[in-house]
Amino acid sequence: MRRSLKWLAVATTIGMIFVLLGGALVTKTGSGMGCGRSWPLCHGQFLPTHITPQLVIELAHRLVSGLVGVMVLVLSVWTWKVIGHIRETKFLSFLSFFFLLLQGLIGAAAVKWGQSSFILALHFGISLISFAAVFLLTLLIFEVDKKFEADKLVIDKRMGFHIVSVSIYSYIVIYTGALVRHTKSSLVCRDWPLCINDAPALPSNMYEWVQMGHRTAAELIFIWIGYITFLAIKYYKNQKILYWGWIISFILVSMQLLAGVLIIFSRLNLFIALLHAFFITCLFGVLSYFLLLYSRTRRKQKKLPS
Repeated sequence: MRRSLKWLAVATTIGMIFVLLGGALVTKTGSGMGCGRSWPLCHGQFLPTHITPQLVIELAHRLVSGLVGVMVLVLSVWTWKVIGHIRETKFLSFLSFFFLLLQGLIGAAAVKWGQSSFILALHFGISLISFAAVFLLTLLIFEVDKKFEADKLVIDKRMGFHIVSVSIYSYIVIYTGALVRHTKSSLVCRDWPLCINDAPALPSNMYEWVQMGHRTAAELIFIWIGYITFLAIKYYKNQKILYWGWIISFILVSMQLLAGVLIIFSRLNLFIALLHAFFITCLFGVLSYFLLLYSRTRRKQKKLPS
């Protein structure tokens, strides 16, 4: 049974990545109304007769989300029963399914009644929380076999501060990136790093402010994670999870920043845009795991006699 649970956990984690990338694909190709104002059917039909690329993308995203939703529900119940004795399991099980259901309802509401760009930008972030919960459940399942010594990790207050702060800040970066997509501000600034266009100046409209706000936020998280990685390499060589975890985080944030730059110069190449979403998804997963480990360290410190 444990092996089957592991296979399901890995498959569900991969499925959640497809859900996130599918949502990004829907937004980037303007396929949100591919099925009209009809949900869950397409144009009120079970089998649409007039097939368009936008309809195929939107319908495929709905089908994948539905299938993965069932997988998340099964995984949540199964982990609750098998490893429910682990402190974080029940909370993560609830979180994974609740936020996936929430993003589905928001998506359905957007199709039926429409939503502002600022509300739609929450859609990716909500799905990301579900992904992070599924990813952490998967790691908990593999932890049971003691494949890595996560329980022996010690995180001091300085590193703990960075973990909590940069994780919260990463969500702001993610929201601003989603806002760029939903407000169609991706190519409003044709240069990088500044929004020069025809003449150097401050952003002159909301779209330029949205684009430059996201760029600034992304550049700051790149510098911040670079600094934390420096600390990890200098002071945490003996704690391999922190040491390699922050190196991986820096690689991911570097690739995410590079993909963002290439989006501008490639004039919104779809493959690069999806890679951009993929890298930030993986980065958020790693940061979420750091949060889990830090919460364990805090609990152990509270149990120690004063």
